[in-house]
Amino acid sequence: MQETPFCLSVGNILSYTMSDSNSTDFTNPTTFILLGIPGLETDNVWMSIPFCTMYTIAVLGNFTILFIVKTEPSLHGPMYYFLCMLAITDLVLSTSIVPKMLSIFWFNSREINFSACLTQMYFILSFFLIQSGILVAMAFDRYVAICDPLRHSTTLTNTMVAKISLAMVLRGIMLILPYPFLARRWPYCRTNIIPNTYCEHIAVVKLACTDISVSSYYSLSVAFFVISLDVFFIALSYTQILRAIFRLPTKDARLKTFGTCGSHLCVILAFYIPHLFAALTQRFGHNVPLHLRVLMANIYLLVPPMLNPIIYGVRIQQIRDRLLQLFAHKGT
Repeated sequence: MQETPFCLSVGNILSYTMSDSNSTDFTNPTTFILLGIPGLETDNVWMSIPFCTMYTIAVLGNFTILFIVKTEPSLHGPMYYFLCMLAITDLVLSTSIVPKMLSIFWFNSREINFSACLTQMYFILSFFLIQSGILVAMAFDRYVAICDPLRHSTTLTNTMVAKISLAMVLRGIMLILPYPFLARRWPYCRTNIIPNTYCEHIAVVKLACTDISVSSYYSLSVAFFVISLDVFFIALSYTQILRAIFRLPTKDARLKTFGTCGSHLCVILAFYIPHLFAALTQRFGHNVPLHLRVLMANIYLLVPPMLNPIIYGVRIQQIRDRLLQLFAHKGT
């Protein structure tokens, strides 16, 4: 039997409907078509402005954090090493998504190679998991610094920080490896159109014409056991931190101590709350318009990389002072 061409022309994309997908016979995909934001195709240029702005802020802000920590010896400590790792994951996450998204918005370049699609999926998922692990490590650092300050320097040595960081990276790399391998083995015989700006895992595997329960159960297991455990350990650390803060004798001491971990709390909320909202929308928001679900799937990955350097730049005095010194030096 003659094989049906897999790639659709861009002109056919906008007229595509879900009813067509059930009658289309695709096999052995070589490319996927990223639809962008369904229903908002005519507003691509306008939609690109906020996403391009967020990406620019994320890149400039996170590179600034890396530069300041590298050039300021007083910032060479555990919290700032973890902060540098957070900045790197932010850069990788945002760069995995935005360039292709902007090429869709600006140049109508919707095709993505099948292997490139799986690679993008892998980078997004693995670095999301790595970032979650880094937030746990940062919570542990704040716990030791506040609850057992005399042992902070002996507990979180450079060697221990390196081991924790390596463990978080390996965890993200290894736990996400099954995702692209499982996605590659499924037969695809429905359509090659992904209604999103990037290769979201669930959007890709839903195109397979076979039982994908293995992928579904594995992704749910990772989300439940890994992310839930991360949130649990962060909550446990901050419960102990708050108990230690409330035991301090004066209000000024409590406020000052709480201020040392306030920026980390803001970053945690900026990371997990959009993700939780997006996950709930994907699972239960069947009445939510598709374009809103796609927007949420993009925002929860792009907002934290933009906000993190702003939060740390504003709330951490050492970074703020160093940044002001740089601007003052350039102005003279």
